[in-house]
Amino acid sequence: MEELDVSTVVYIPPKEAYDFLRDFPGYAEYSAYLETVRQDGDGGVGTRYDLVLGWWKLSYTARSRVIDLDPPERIDWTLEGGLDAEGSWIVEPAPEECPPDEDHASRITFHVEYDPDSARDASLDLPVLVSMDWVIEKVSPLAEREARRVVERVVADLEGERREVELEVDGPG
Repeated sequence: MEELDVSTVVYIPPKEAYDFLRDFPGYAEYSAYLETVRQDGDGGVGTRYDLVLGWWKLSYTARSRVIDLDPPERIDWTLEGGLDAEGSWIVEPAPEECPPDEDHASRITFHVEYDPDSARDASLDLPVLVSMDWVIEKVSPLAEREARRVVERVVADLEGERREVELEVDGPG
């Protein structure tokens, strides 16, 4: 299993960050490869999301499920069927990182654990002459870039404007 953590500080209270991150269908606006999100449930534990992904000549629908909520600190999810992945959004108060001109600071972390080789069992319809090994080699680095992009765009929406975001990244890539 590979692990990836992308975190940064946002200048809002933890509860606001948590409530924003629970709006999972809104993530389609943040990713270059997530075309749409369909929700089945109220956003609580057990809610399923169909994530329609598109990259190059490939299209794939992954199904995620919320497996635990610990407001206002954590949202845990897993992918069902095919790709082996699970992760969390973690929200922590970060008063020590609050600049003098801000009232609040929270650290948000996107954490994911995944098995890139599980794509072999994900029923991807590959074009002729394209090997699964080639797809895994090309897609694996996209995971970190996409996580960075999502976190940067989340920060802009949370704070109401774009700014230089300092990201801490721990994982492959």
